[in-house]
Amino acid sequence: MSSIFTVEYAGRRWRVRWHHIFLLGWALIWFGVAERHGGQSWSYLRTGSHFLFGDKFGSGGPGGLDLYAKHPELQMGPLSFLVASLFSYLNPATGQLLAEAFMAGIGPFILVLTGRCAAMSLLGQRVDHYRLQRRVLIAGLAFVPMWTEVSVRFAHLDDVLALLFTALAVRALTCGGTWQVGVCLGLAIDSKPWAAGFVALLLAVRSRNRWRAARWMMLTVAAAWLPFVLYDFRNIAASKFTIPVQHSSALRWLGVHDAGTPWWDRPAQVVLGLALGALAVRRGRWPAVVLLGANARIFLDPSTYTYYTASVLLGTLLWDTFGERRIMPLWSRLAVATLYAPIFFIPSGPVRGIVRILFLLASTSYVILWPSADRPPGRHRTAGLLEWRESRRRRSTERMQAEQDRRTCHGPGARMEVEHRPEHGETVSQWS
Repeated sequence: MSSIFTVEYAGRRWRVRWHHIFLLGWALIWFGVAERHGGQSWSYLRTGSHFLFGDKFGSGGPGGLDLYAKHPELQMGPLSFLVASLFSYLNPATGQLLAEAFMAGIGPFILVLTGRCAAMSLLGQRVDHYRLQRRVLIAGLAFVPMWTEVSVRFAHLDDVLALLFTALAVRALTCGGTWQVGVCLGLAIDSKPWAAGFVALLLAVRSRNRWRAARWMMLTVAAAWLPFVLYDFRNIAASKFTIPVQHSSALRWLGVHDAGTPWWDRPAQVVLGLALGALAVRRGRWPAVVLLGANARIFLDPSTYTYYTASVLLGTLLWDTFGERRIMPLWSRLAVATLYAPIFFIPSGPVRGIVRILFLLASTSYVILWPSADRPPGRHRTAGLLEWRESRRRRSTERMQAEQDRRTCHGPGARMEVEHRPEHGETVSQWS
């Protein structure tokens, strides 16, 4: 049976894939399960948008541009409050429901986007697209429950937008974009500051365009955050906001027993994520950058909320689909089994913490150090994979063009006739 069927609507034909329909149904089931107890953190977004914009655009709120100075507990980016304010025109219950539906719908979109990114990134490498679709399907089955945690149960619009723009940056990267990659990464940071750990994706851009992409990213970040800093320098104090170190946090096993977040923790998350991502690009494995950045965040975060796992699942989704060739995605299933499932059958917080550490160390070591038969030549590593992919794609296109020219000249049913000329002592082959 074909994996694609055609739907006609409004005079146009739409090609639909069965695994997309299955994943959409899977997402709807989880939305129905989580919506009854959803929106646990939506009040933070509603409060922040009210203080920043007021109940409606133009009315002004009591906070204004000194929002983070007065409310350092609001750890969301300005872009998240801007999007959240779009739902303030409705009554709170309806606005929250529509916001949850909007965020939940982004999950299947990311799955479709990832499949297309993988198909484009692996172009010219004789990839079995049926196997690729199965990888997306199986990894998506693990991704959807974690996406429901962040989008519906906790309704963290900031994390949802950060992961969405990160996925769009990956899409732009596989399409050969430059400024698009920088803008998407900048918008991710404007949504949630911890997305700075994914900036190592810039190293996978062509070397001659890398600085241009970085400029676009810095311009996008400055446009959102600079007005707050210039208006009230105390807004920077929000970066020092602390939360308790939970017993299941990996920080406990690192000897951190402080009541609040250590001063060095947040910068260390970003630095570690950037260092691991740069090493992955250096070794020709840029699809692992998102997973490594998320691992760094989980490893050094004082809290262990389940919605944190969504960023790791996005990383495993990208790695399982076009970082590896397994028909059965390994790391997406392991991430759910070690980061989410233990909360149901392991009552001890420290034990859950060591399970988290084992997964983070194993996945990080694997994607960086494990030998791969598909590694690009060493001379391309510092410039990222894009040049290597383009050269492979160019050679494949040339082969296809040569085959097409041969068929055009001789026809699909052409046959070769061999004529032997004994007087000249030669054999002449000709197409008919």
